[in-house]
Amino acid sequence: MSWLTEYVRPKIRTLLGRRDVPENLWVQCPACEQMMFHTDLEKNLKVCTHCGHHMRASVTERLAWTFDAGSFARIELPKTPADPLRFRDSQRYTERLKSAREKTGLDDALVVAHGAVGGHRAVVAVMVFEFMGGSMGAAVGEGLLAAARLAVLQEAPLIVFTASGGARMQEGAVSLMQMPRTVIATQLVKEAGLPFIVVLTDPTTGGVTASFTMLGDIQIAEPGALIGFAGARVIEQTVREKLPEGFQRAEYLLEHGILDMVVKRTELAATLARIIGLLRVKELEAA
Repeated sequence: MSWLTEYVRPKIRTLLGRRDVPENLWVQCPACEQMMFHTDLEKNLKVCTHCGHHMRASVTERLAWTFDAGSFARIELPKTPADPLRFRDSQRYTERLKSAREKTGLDDALVVAHGAVGGHRAVVAVMVFEFMGGSMGAAVGEGLLAAARLAVLQEAPLIVFTASGGARMQEGAVSLMQMPRTVIATQLVKEAGLPFIVVLTDPTTGGVTASFTMLGDIQIAEPGALIGFAGARVIEQTVREKLPEGFQRAEYLLEHGILDMVVKRTELAATLARIIGLLRVKELEAA
């Protein structure tokens, strides 16, 4: 950031003749390190205009980008025990939850909304990486079940955007039990004959990858997304061989049949609308 702070910002101050230049006027791409105006970046849905790198997005941005303008409403998710194990490491779990809730303004690492995607009714669940790394605890499991039940009730497809470091260690076995519970959620949707679509974003790892994430009727990922169960170094130490470069990135997984497609963020809403239109078998048969 030295070039920005030592040259660009003083230059702008000189040209504008004032000292109060906004701190967030410029954004540096973490991939190519090129500078962009934040307004240009926002217009391009947080995709670098130079190299195409997809930066991480907030849950508010995900919902706004996915649903038709002004067409969605968030639902209240079931409440779960705040600290079932009375867990404490360097800090009490209740204190970590309080801090995460104050930081994000959310109750936990999942948000569910329903509305229209390309004119088609849909239920969308978004994992929130800013909330304790998007870790999956009881609240996420209950939230995904609530999303599945709503999808069945509305006879609408369920779309899940994943972004997680895996199971939430502070909930121990309770967190691990969310793996089968989220699988049950996917089964509810599939048994109703409704599409279950998963959009994997950076990063999607751990127990989230090992459960509902890989059970979509359609598996989509954003370009460059990190997707895997364990870390690359752990896997290499286990299998005792050198693994291919980028073997946990979306493009490699697409090439090897794990994903159905890798879609640019700017094209994602239109792609989801097209897929929903193709998979709404019941409505096509009724017509």
